[in-house]
Amino acid sequence: MPKRILTGTVTSDKNEKTITVLVERRFTHPVLKKTVRKSKKYRAHDALNQFKTGDIVRIQECAPISKNKRWEVVVDAVEATTAA
Repeated sequence: MPKRILTGTVTSDKNEKTITVLVERRFTHPVLKKTVRKSKKYRAHDALNQFKTGDIVRIQECAPISKNKRWEVVVDAVEATTAA
C-alpha cells in the first residue's frame, strides 16, 4: 500500500526534531454544494530541525516514531541542494 503524502504549512517548530504541520483540504459539501475548507494538524519528524514556522513542507506516512508522530518530512533532491 503506498504511503500518503500531504502538503501543509509549518505552524510550530518549538519541539526538538518535531514540527507541527497544518494541512488544509477543500471539498464540496454534498447537500449545500458549497466549497468547504477543513484543516488538521499533524506532528511530523524533522531530524535536522531545518524547517521553520511558515515553511511549506510535504509530509509522508511512516511507522510510529512516538506517541503522536506518525509522519516524516519529505526532503526532495531539489530542496536539499538549495538548502545546502
